[in-house]
Amino acid sequence: MKKPLLPLFILLFLTLATLAFAPLFGMAFIPFSATGQEREILISIRIPRVLTAFLAGAMLSLSGMSFQALFRNPLATPFTLGVSSGAALGAAIFIRLGLTFSIAGISGTSLGAFGGAMLAVALVYGLTRIKGGFTTTTLLLAGIAISFFFSSLILLIQYISGLSHSFRIIQWMMGSLTAADYPKLINLLPFLGAGGALLLFLHREMNLLMIGEDMAISRGVNVGLVKKLIFLAASLMVGGVVAICGPIGFVGMMAPHICRLLVGADHRFLTPASFLFGGLFLALCDTLSRTLIAPSEIPVGVITALLGGPFFIWLLLSRKNELEL
Repeated sequence: MKKPLLPLFILLFLTLATLAFAPLFGMAFIPFSATGQEREILISIRIPRVLTAFLAGAMLSLSGMSFQALFRNPLATPFTLGVSSGAALGAAIFIRLGLTFSIAGISGTSLGAFGGAMLAVALVYGLTRIKGGFTTTTLLLAGIAISFFFSSLILLIQYISGLSHSFRIIQWMMGSLTAADYPKLINLLPFLGAGGALLLFLHREMNLLMIGEDMAISRGVNVGLVKKLIFLAASLMVGGVVAICGPIGFVGMMAPHICRLLVGADHRFLTPASFLFGGLFLALCDTLSRTLIAPSEIPVGVITALLGGPFFIWLLLSRKNELEL
């Protein structure tokens, strides 16, 4: 029998250690005792960046966990339902139009990305309603269709854009935490608070959905409502992250799956474990992105993709008999 509390305490310890020491590393090592300009860099740039990386990773991990419960498939990711493509389309349109403004400290690109993400959510939901019911198969197919359609529009925008705009679009789509600061960190909190609290409240329902819809119905679960709530909570968190950081892939697939190996499939323990591990993982990936080729930076989305690709192949080969929808 698994003892999930010990892995949770280890994850908590590693998380606290990472949040304490990761800001010290970058183009140059800055100690806690730094003064003057180095201290300003540590407090105003590195600390909010590490905290933003942690929250973004935690939100992507929680979203991935919920989608894997919804689809009963460990290959499901936060971007399965087209939220990432919608956000990328919104950002691409904004960049192509050459608009430059911000509202309440939120850049126009982030606002455009969030608007695109919510458009994708609305379209996927609308298509499933038109089809009738809210089945996971219809939801999945609608998400894939919207994702491919938006991706083709992004390619069209890139083709008709100039070199400068095309480069900015490509750079944004790689996913980066370069622009992270305290206002962006604060902007993530409402999405995490609403989505995370809802998923934590639905831990019993997600456990039953993982067994099967028939079992959930027999235990009195309103399956249709629970699916909609999971879809809404996860999509809000993904939309918030992608709007601030761009699309950062594979975190939402890897982190929940690894956490299942550590604490088991019970969402009472899997939810906090996914929160901690996802945040820890992205904070470490961002630290690598800042230090591997310093003084230059690798977009953190590239780091996660380099790690996620082999993991995806391993998962596909090792769990091939358990990946049916």
